[in-house]
Amino acid sequence: QVQLVESGGGLVQPGGSLMLSCAASGSIVRINDMGWYRQAPGKQRELVAAISRSGITNYADSVKDRFTVSRDNGKNTVNLQMQSLKPEDTAVYYCNAKLVELGYAGLRNYWGQGTQVTVSS
Repeated sequence: QVQLVESGGGLVQPGGSLMLSCAASGSIVRINDMGWYRQAPGKQRELVAAISRSGITNYADSVKDRFTVSRDNGKNTVNLQMQSLKPEDTAVYYCNAKLVELGYAGLRNYWGQGTQVTVSS
C-alpha cells in the first residue's frame, strides 16, 4: 500500500505565499511523475503543476511565473511553492503520484487526501 500525505495549506492574504509539501510512503519501487492538482467548489479538478523524475516541469498557464514545483527523488517528496497568490487560487490542492508499486505491474496512480488553500483578505 502507498500513502501520500500533504501539508502546508491554510489561509493567506492576496499577494502572499504558501508552500505545500507531499510525502509518499509505502511499497514504492519508483515514482515517475509527481504533481499537484486543485479543485475549487463547483469546478473540475485541474492540473496545477507536474514534475517528471528527471525534473521536467509542466505548469497550468494560470500559475506560470508564480508557482514552482520541485521534488526530492531520494525522499519521495514533492513541493509546491506558491507566490503572488490570488483569490482565484482558492481550492483544495491534491498531491498526485504515478508510480511503480511492489507486487503490481505497470504504473499506479495515487492521490493525497487534499489540503485547503484559501486566499482572502
